[in-house]
Amino acid sequence: MQIDVNIGYWGVGVGRDPAFAQEVEKLGYRCIWTAEAYGSDAATVLAAIAARTSTLELGSAIFQMPARTPAMTAMTAATLDDLSGGRFRLGLGLSGPQVVEGWHGVPYGKPLARTREYVEIVRMMLARERPVSYVGSEYRLPFNGQGATGLGKPLKMLGKPHPHIPVYLAAIGPRNVELTAEIADGWLPIFYSPERAHEVFGSSITAGRERSGRTAFDIVPTVQAVLDDDIAEARRSVKPMLALYVGGMGARGKNFYHDLASRYGFEDAANRIQDLFLAGDKEAAAEAVPDALVDEVALVGPREAIRDRLEIWKESDVTSLAIASLDLSTLRAVAELAS
Repeated sequence: MQIDVNIGYWGVGVGRDPAFAQEVEKLGYRCIWTAEAYGSDAATVLAAIAARTSTLELGSAIFQMPARTPAMTAMTAATLDDLSGGRFRLGLGLSGPQVVEGWHGVPYGKPLARTREYVEIVRMMLARERPVSYVGSEYRLPFNGQGATGLGKPLKMLGKPHPHIPVYLAAIGPRNVELTAEIADGWLPIFYSPERAHEVFGSSITAGRERSGRTAFDIVPTVQAVLDDDIAEARRSVKPMLALYVGGMGARGKNFYHDLASRYGFEDAANRIQDLFLAGDKEAAAEAVPDALVDEVALVGPREAIRDRLEIWKESDVTSLAIASLDLSTLRAVAELAS
């Protein structure tokens, strides 16, 4: 099992600070990932980090597909890969309907069809085998719908990008995970339980890989890490984020993270967290997050506790662990304990 770092949604501070990424590189981390929601974008931060490092790989976790056309994503991926000397990993995800329609102002569409078509188009563009034409249910190139001039023509990307930039997908639902295992090089799960994930996701991954014939598949969960001799305090620092996702990241009946916690066996707690969060009591929602859920999906507590949990992660299906922390002491400890 390798180790990565995930610096989260607002990576501008890391982008400004050359010492952080350089220290992560020295500690032996494979890749640094950063995300976007409705704050800073991921591509600019990764470009800044690329300029300050030489071997650390760079991953988007994730670029939001509804926020960019497939062409813009292919161009951005090719540019970051070229600027970094071939170090870029392209992580993609749909985000949720609230962000897609509320922030980006575009329809959420059909998630499975949109994902499949998007990845196919991006790969066609990077391969540059021919000018790109595509007819799908979500995307058409050249565009010929309402308002089209009729002047669009198939184009081939300028320059010569690397044709095989690895593609990762963020997915949680069974059908989305199955599609990921079929069409992507890797999977970016969140709130991954090494004890329960094989039971929850194993059949989906097997089915997807059987369809693709894929032999290698990189599973890279993002894991919150807090090094603290007071394990109760370490757990408390993680609970608000879990409460936000399980309770408030989506509407009632349309919250992927609530569904995941329920599938892990925490349905009663997930319902209570959601009720409290949607009622506006975020503090009580955080207090309702079970310690057992924190311990399964995060790395918290003193070195000995983190060491013991890492041994469990090493025995799981995970190929690389993306440590979500901006604390260099925590990252140093994890690097030492994971070696």
